[in-house]
Amino acid sequence: MPDMAKSDIASPSDRRADIHLVRAYDARAGAETFGARLLVDRLWPRGIAKADLPMDAWLKEIAPSGSLRKWFAHDPAKWETFSERYRAELATTPMIIEEALEWCRKGPVTLLYGARDHHHNHALVLRDVLQENLHSRCAGT
Repeated sequence: MPDMAKSDIASPSDRRADIHLVRAYDARAGAETFGARLLVDRLWPRGIAKADLPMDAWLKEIAPSGSLRKWFAHDPAKWETFSERYRAELATTPMIIEEALEWCRKGPVTLLYGARDHHHNHALVLRDVLQENLHSRCAGT
């Protein structure tokens, strides 16, 4: 059985396949995206003209606060604490989460982010939070 932690590719029956992650710079370069493309960064990605980024919505309010983003500074040693703090921020903004969930309920979604680190960025946490919300609502909790 393949290790799913190493890849976002999953079978069509796996709910994980509904929310994909693609770096904004890769999307601009033509990387494959799936369904609605949502930019989830508070700041526009440097060096990309708005006309050059294929996206359906910019959900800047769903990104970590400026102070949390600056504190984290993409330091892998701070990853666990960053994840907890970002989840806490998201828990205080149910309307913003709901906006993203509306897109997810319509079909596949690609979260676009600017971070260079594919293993330590807020889009990973956001994807997990969205999936947890989708699963809890499907389960009736």
